[in-house]
Amino acid sequence: MTATNGVLIIGGGIGGLTLALQLERAGIRARVLEAVPDLKPLGVGINILPHASKELWQLGVQNDLTPISVQTSQSVFYNRFGQFIHADPAGNAAGFPWPQYSIHRGELQLTLAKLVRERLGEESLVLDAKATGFVDHGDRVTVRTVDSAGAESTYDGVVAVGCDGVHSTIRRILHPDEGALLYSGYTMWRGTTRMAPYLDGASMVRVGWLETGKLVIYPILNYDDGTQLVNWVAEIAVPQRTNRNWNQVAEDGEFFEPFEGWDFDWLDIPAMLRGAERVYEYPMLDQDSLPFWTKGGVTLLGDAAHPMVPRGSNGAGQAILDTRALTDALVEEANPRAALTRYERERLPRTAEIVQLNRVNPPDALLREVFERTGDLPFEDIANVISPSEVQQLLDNYRAVTGSSLASLTGHESRSGA
Repeated sequence: MTATNGVLIIGGGIGGLTLALQLERAGIRARVLEAVPDLKPLGVGINILPHASKELWQLGVQNDLTPISVQTSQSVFYNRFGQFIHADPAGNAAGFPWPQYSIHRGELQLTLAKLVRERLGEESLVLDAKATGFVDHGDRVTVRTVDSAGAESTYDGVVAVGCDGVHSTIRRILHPDEGALLYSGYTMWRGTTRMAPYLDGASMVRVGWLETGKLVIYPILNYDDGTQLVNWVAEIAVPQRTNRNWNQVAEDGEFFEPFEGWDFDWLDIPAMLRGAERVYEYPMLDQDSLPFWTKGGVTLLGDAAHPMVPRGSNGAGQAILDTRALTDALVEEANPRAALTRYERERLPRTAEIVQLNRVNPPDALLREVFERTGDLPFEDIANVISPSEVQQLLDNYRAVTGSSLASLTGHESRSGA
């Protein structure tokens, strides 16, 4: 069987589905080839920062996101003794016209898939179609797929985009001799717990530091009974134990130990950790930036192009920004292959910089500064440890590189100077 389309999108994750919606809005035909036979709400929570939610709003999906997410009000930093360090307003509270969404990754994926089917047609999203290779004919690209029963199919497109994630087949074909994955030295354990709200019910909390255990905590869903589904991520320094598999279930509870006693007046953290129905274990890995994403009529997007250590809430966001840059290039360039080259020229250097920054100075590096300056001891006054201007500079530097500052999006400064 051979199917002909404009743009073939290999992978039906957040990047691939958003790209399909971007292309449809621009009047460009697309078809998404997804490996799994059924889409299920896998994974846990992610954050969509305003620079990415802006793109989703322009696609008209805000009404679909509101009931399945929490609009984050602030990012709050504490040391491991529960002492307050800093609160940074987020989304609308920081003056952005677009919110910051905290949302279950799987629910976002299912919502985007529903919209792709509604707007592009049922045939636009092909499930059980795992890409195994491609042939570039010069004027078109043929992608080969296989289903779970072993049946092979081919699909033709003017160009093809590998949105097939951290285990990308397309990336491996384009770069067969790429170096090994790079382990950061830290593993994260992730879970969700249904519980009573903490703080204002819309806060992302970062607490502790990697040397003694660090947590990122944020609600991702409000229930009618007043409880919330709260997503949490525990990061600990351990030798690498597992491969890169987002859905690897943790087999033991060893990660609890560093957080025993973290029962604060604003949150009982041990109770939250033990309240999770299931916990996933994931080594914090990334890869060095590629020398190129594009070859002929094939390019990469999202995690397939630039897998990064999951800090700074920028993985999904940068994939969404990729979709806008690629769509704009395809609209504005007469030659689709020239458009892929232009897209790479715009996005590869920027995302390479973010990969590096996530390794050394993501927003939670503020916790590192406090940890080091206090010698991991309680403080009497945070102003004697780090000044407000130092805090703001650290956060602003990250926003400037990622394109997530208010000034870069609207031309105006926020109340906090971000």
